[in-house]
Amino acid sequence: MNNINIQFGTLILFLIVLVLIINTFGFIIRKLLGVERKKWFSYNHINERHKKLDWSLRIIILSLFFISYFMIDNDTLGIPWYFETWFILFVFSITSEMLRAFMEWRYAENKRDFVATIAEMVFMISIVFLVITTGFFGLFNV
Repeated sequence: MNNINIQFGTLILFLIVLVLIINTFGFIIRKLLGVERKKWFSYNHINERHKKLDWSLRIIILSLFFISYFMIDNDTLGIPWYFETWFILFVFSITSEMLRAFMEWRYAENKRDFVATIAEMVFMISIVFLVITTGFFGLFNV
């Protein structure tokens, strides 16, 4: 029981450090490019078209989650990898950020917004890939 508490505490600390690293990178890249900082957990839609497309994407992703839930509930044949929760979240994150970058490129007043968005997305994907391939930098047996 004590070992589980230590691993959970290490995982939480590790995730906090990762969030700080990703946010620090975002802060620095936005400062260097002279781009306004995005607010946490807010939608910050560029225009009404972006809002509609973003919500359409969210509804599609939510539908995929429901489909994957029922596939897990009826797991006789196994779940295809593209219905796994981690993959759906990964695709949603990339698609959502690419949509934002496109809308910033197309409609934003500051044309460097999309460069910062793409840089943050590439950095975050790199960090996630690095963490997964190294087994959380050897902290956990994955």
